[in-house]
Amino acid sequence: GGVVGEPASLEIVLTPTYSGCPATEVIEQAISEAIDAAGLGPVRVTQRRAPAWTTDWITPEGRERLRAYGIAPPGSCASEATGANVQPIRLMARNVDCPRCGSAQTERLSAFGSTACKSLYRCISCREPFEHFKPI
Repeated sequence: GGVVGEPASLEIVLTPTYSGCPATEVIEQAISEAIDAAGLGPVRVTQRRAPAWTTDWITPEGRERLRAYGIAPPGSCASEATGANVQPIRLMARNVDCPRCGSAQTERLSAFGSTACKSLYRCISCREPFEHFKPI
């Protein structure tokens, strides 16, 4: 089946990592261009802001890819979106392991990295800097 007179098209629903993310339009354009380049037909990219995106939606494979890229993945924040119990706000930072050597001997250099959703760390063991994706 399908609607007569209208070509089949794809709809991609994008949930931004946070509502003020300046890369959202660039990401939408890149998705449209990739679908077009693959010859998959017309595409419509829409945004859905509710429920709000959470780092709990990152799959184990996605977390491993972040680590392989040199970014420390976030810990769980037990968001309501995952059905988990909501945890109290942490006043002390979690221990962030180095994504390169695995050492727990790390220090935060800055609350903000290349984007607002990441912070900048350095490993004391291997001396390499790295970013940590903040749990949101």
